[in-house]
Amino acid sequence: MSGNGRNKISVAAGTAVGLGAIIGAGIFVLSGTAVAIAGIYALAAFIIVGVVAIIIALELGELGALMPYVKGASYSYTYKAFGSELGFITGILRYLSLVVAISAIALGFGSYLSNLAIGSASGAYPILFAIAAIVALSIVNMFGVKKAAQADLGLVIIKIAILLIFVAFAVFMVLSRPGSVPVISFSAQGGMIGGIFAASVVVFFAYSGFQSISAITDRISGGARGYVKAIMSAVIISMVVYVLVVVATLLLVPPSLYHNLLTADPLSYVLGQAHAPSWLLVLTDIGALVATASATIAMILASSRALYQMGDDHLLPRFFRKYNKNRDTAENGIIISAIIGILMLFAGNIYIIASIANFGLMFNYLMLGFDIMHFRRTKAKSPFRMPLYPYLPIVSTVLLLVFFTGLDQQVLSMGVILMILLLVIYYMLREMREKKVVRVKLFD
Repeated sequence: MSGNGRNKISVAAGTAVGLGAIIGAGIFVLSGTAVAIAGIYALAAFIIVGVVAIIIALELGELGALMPYVKGASYSYTYKAFGSELGFITGILRYLSLVVAISAIALGFGSYLSNLAIGSASGAYPILFAIAAIVALSIVNMFGVKKAAQADLGLVIIKIAILLIFVAFAVFMVLSRPGSVPVISFSAQGGMIGGIFAASVVVFFAYSGFQSISAITDRISGGARGYVKAIMSAVIISMVVYVLVVVATLLLVPPSLYHNLLTADPLSYVLGQAHAPSWLLVLTDIGALVATASATIAMILASSRALYQMGDDHLLPRFFRKYNKNRDTAENGIIISAIIGILMLFAGNIYIIASIANFGLMFNYLMLGFDIMHFRRTKAKSPFRMPLYPYLPIVSTVLLLVFFTGLDQQVLSMGVILMILLLVIYYMLREMREKKVVRVKLFD
């Protein structure tokens, strides 16, 4: 399944896949949520989580360079390190994270398009537009990784340009009306530390998409060096853009006015409060459409290849192993992800479902630290080795465990129940296959 030169994509296109998934709907929603929780300390939350994301990117860099032809990212690394049991749990949790993201982000696309087209996001229009988006962007993925990455690159350039225009408007307002800069309060829910921690848990998910690059490691030009450059560039550029956008929102509107904006579009709200011209409001809505479309492309790509890899490892039925070598696409995986994504648009409570998926995502990132330690212990030689080992993996593991404690208790409970259910399913299937029981002596 190795790639040839014709199917290779540039480092810029690989970076765009990561940026497309990271700077999706998150920046258009989570910036306001973080400010509402932590005020000016939201900046610290974005930076802290950005540093954690850089560490995770370095871990993915070493593991991806070590195993460039696997397509399941964190699932594949855990499967190779610890076997099918833990691999099965990690893979299913990762897939759920990706496929729920498809649904949630596409629904955001439908809502923004409904607002622009008919002036309202109520009724059935958002869901209808979301279904159309999933179908159309799945077709884009059917044309192959290279076409999908090129489409994502164009969308990412537009998206970042619009966000920079938003930041430039905030700077212009400060320079032209010095007295209009709001007084920034240094207060936060739960105090400074509590506010930073609570905002960090929310912000964590704004950086979650860069793992999508790991699904196309072997397609990025330049081998291990090109892959590491792409994943690091995606994280660092995202962190810079996030910080700039948060600074801009703080310059335009005081944090105290964000208290009831946890589910609204904060950038549109900020522009409205700043009496921005109507063309800028429309442009920002277009940016949200581009952002959600770009993120949906990346999530469909990553989720389809995750299903293929689990099928190729014989942890899922043969149906999932179908792969078009010419286009480098997991066709059945794309179809299944699109169908599940559409069905989940009709889920009763998308927030709870998405929160459970986020539990799985954090679990995946937690496993990366253990994967690195395993392969270092077994003397595996990767073309790229992350610096400051083992200190950075230990730091990321500790911080991820801390983030776990910040999740909603209901979500934690449901996540644990889901893991137990996956274990039961795994052992039922294993028993049906009549596999010999493996007994390992952990102590002498």
